[in-house]
Amino acid sequence: MMRLPGTIYVATEPVNLHLSFDRLAGIVRQQLGGDPRGEAAYVFHNRRRTHAKILWHDHFGYSIVYKRLDRGVYRIPLAIPAGATSVRASRRELELLLEGIDRRALAAARRTAKRSGKPSAQRRRSDGGSGERRPIGYPI
Repeated sequence: MMRLPGTIYVATEPVNLHLSFDRLAGIVRQQLGGDPRGEAAYVFHNRRRTHAKILWHDHFGYSIVYKRLDRGVYRIPLAIPAGATSVRASRRELELLLEGIDRRALAAARRTAKRSGKPSAQRRRSDGGSGERRPIGYPI
């Protein structure tokens, strides 16, 4: 039986999910500053947030769980500290993240926030709203 480590990190930027064990481990080392063989699991997502991979090492070898949502998107944490490449998540947060969120419910919540004058996630972006964020692992 596979068991996830107690420490879980979620990458804040999208990743090319065509990458497999060694390349994802390299991203953990080089871009997330973690130890892929340590006591932690790393969650990666694609640009559209419809696919996710979880990478961890169980002292015998790497394991990957790959999940695709039939509908909806993964809700990647929005409260990300400036400059953070990953955020720590609890097991419950991972469960909620992997359940996804229905796009219609997300759109309705954004419309409600817009009408009430609260800033939406789109307007709070640190990149000035340009949206030019290159996913990790994609060729330049």
